Amino acid sequence: MEPEDWNRRYDGPDLVWTAEPNRILVSEVEPMAPAHALDLGCGEGRNAVWLAKQGWSVTGVDFSDVGLAKARRLAEAEGVSAEWVSADLRDYQPEESAFDLVVVLYLHLPPGERRAVHTTAATAVRPRGTLLVVGHDLTNLSEGYGGPQDPSILFTPDDLAGDVPGLTIVKAERVRRQVSTDAGERTAIDAVLRAERRPSAPSVQPAEAARPAPRRGRPTTVRV
Repeated sequence: MEPEDWNRRYDGPDLVWTAEPNRILVSEVEPMAPAHALDLGCGEGRNAVWLAKQGWSVTGVDFSDVGLAKARRLAEAEGVSAEWVSADLRDYQPEESAFDLVVVLYLHLPPGERRAVHTTAATAVRPRGTLLVVGHDLTNLSEGYGGPQDPSILFTPDDLAGDVPGLTIVKAERVRRQVSTDAGERTAIDAVLRAERRPSAPSVQPAEAARPAPRRGRPTTVRV
């Protein structure tokens, strides 16, 4: 979908999604010390606003101007602030190694575009920083509930792990979550990736060649 499609989807006074943050985001991020975060594909801002409420300095990026306008209003209503950037993630280039946390939640693109966005997201993670990617798993089509019905834009944990060279994979797994519907509780299946940029080992300079210690005292006499 293009920006115009999402502008139409977000049009209207109410939030398309709830104002509550994603549950996986909360469980993964709550133990972290707040610092600088980047929310790629922030939509109406619910996750970026939650991060700001936890004390994070947040930049939210999306290509829907209508979604970003709602994000600003939500942030104002919650008494927090964030930087909102209007950009297409397929072209957006964040500052490299600038963020302690980068999140990409439920962004579904064709494989080539997905890999490019995730690789770019990885470059924005600074040493000791974290990348969190969550989306509808491919198995959700046959075993789960909701989400896109086009298999070409779904992915697996292994797909996500292959998208982020240079990062250390902490977890790449399927997560089942309960969804309340008019017909009762259903189960959705997500693919979750958590990866970190480990700091480079400090370079070790070769040790200076060992020199014999100077001899002290009277020389030893050797009889032959």
